[in-house]
Amino acid sequence: MSKTTSSSKQNGRVAMHVPDPEVVAQARRRQFTTAYKRQIVAQADACTASGEIGALLRREGLYSSHLSNWRRQLAAGTLGDQRRGRPAEPLVAENAQLRRENARLRRELEKTQLIVDAQKKLAQVLGLMSENKAERNENA
Repeated sequence: MSKTTSSSKQNGRVAMHVPDPEVVAQARRRQFTTAYKRQIVAQADACTASGEIGALLRREGLYSSHLSNWRRQLAAGTLGDQRRGRPAEPLVAENAQLRRENARLRRELEKTQLIVDAQKKLAQVLGLMSENKAERNENA
């Protein structure tokens, strides 16, 4: 509700409009049960006279789009099956963990491959040294 107050005539103002400070913090979306939706669709289908559907919608505080959407969903067999918002993704956390583990294992594999390559080179160098010693011993 808004209030109208009178101020003094000295400043030349006659009436002042003060808005109501009470405001709903957050509007809530209406949620209708499946049984209620079916009941309203059945009542609307039972209406025969002109203007009865409009009276039904006004009485229930609904819009014609509600009724048409509910009729479409009822015909498709999906009335009451829908959920708002993003679909739940239960595998996201597991997927992230597996990616981290995969990256860690790749780093370990690279380190292991470097060590194996170094061991091969060392074996080749030692093999050459042992061949050189064998040649020296034969020549002597």
